[in-house]
Amino acid sequence: MSGQSLLVPGEITPVRSVPGNIRRPEYVGKPAPTPYTGPEVQDTDTVERMRIAGRIAAQAMEEAAKHIAPGVTTDQLDKVAHDFMVDHGAYPSTLGYRGFPKSLCTSLNEVICHGIPDSTVLRDGDIVNLDVTAYINGVHGDNNATYLCGDVDEASRLLVERTRESLNRAIKAVRPGRQINVIGRVIESYAKRFGYGVVRDFTGHGINTSFHSGLIIPHYDSPHATTVMQPGMTFTIEPMLTLGTHEYDLWEDGWTVVTKDRKRTAQFEHTLVVTETGAEILTLP
Repeated sequence: MSGQSLLVPGEITPVRSVPGNIRRPEYVGKPAPTPYTGPEVQDTDTVERMRIAGRIAAQAMEEAAKHIAPGVTTDQLDKVAHDFMVDHGAYPSTLGYRGFPKSLCTSLNEVICHGIPDSTVLRDGDIVNLDVTAYINGVHGDNNATYLCGDVDEASRLLVERTRESLNRAIKAVRPGRQINVIGRVIESYAKRFGYGVVRDFTGHGINTSFHSGLIIPHYDSPHATTVMQPGMTFTIEPMLTLGTHEYDLWEDGWTVVTKDRKRTAQFEHTLVVTETGAEILTLP
């Protein structure tokens, strides 16, 4: 296990601007989004627009990931993703969502999710999660991945590799007619083989014209997740696995979620649409 010191909050730069001709989600400038009341099953036009949003989000994440290296700040990664989305006519969905001040989330090492890009400098041996969502043509596409920065210890490398594999296995379990809880069952059973914790309080979610529709996708075997998958349903799967406990603490910023034991954690995410035979990934570059 890495001997890196624990993270502390850095300095946050001013909010980046978005050209006025780029359409904003309805929640920008408001304390919270308007609750979604539409269907979880989307029509073909909405899914096609989500493919575009998903592709831009995936490409923006890929572009930011190219800059991951010791000495780079997480704020620099935010700028790369922000500029890419804006240059492609998309609004960074996280910017202004419930007051979040940046255009992607950067979650390092013991940060489970929702890390705010700031003056924090990446170090050799860090693991870095980038979570990027793009909004264009009235819909969102959401994805994330965990990357290695320099020479990373074996336990962390295996955690990253196996978290990616848990997402792949979960995607293969998606079938119309199955209950949502099959997704968490697959992830949890795989994670338990290695003694990993599975984060329970942060989940996948329905996504479409709404960033979070209200549909919940647990990454553990929940008896309550009995919604039956149907062709056209769109949602994210985004398992968060830990080297220790699944319990967490929240920083004073109200966003940054860290493991209670401060052991490392990794996450991967795709936006999917349920098809007649399985699932299609909408967040491919």
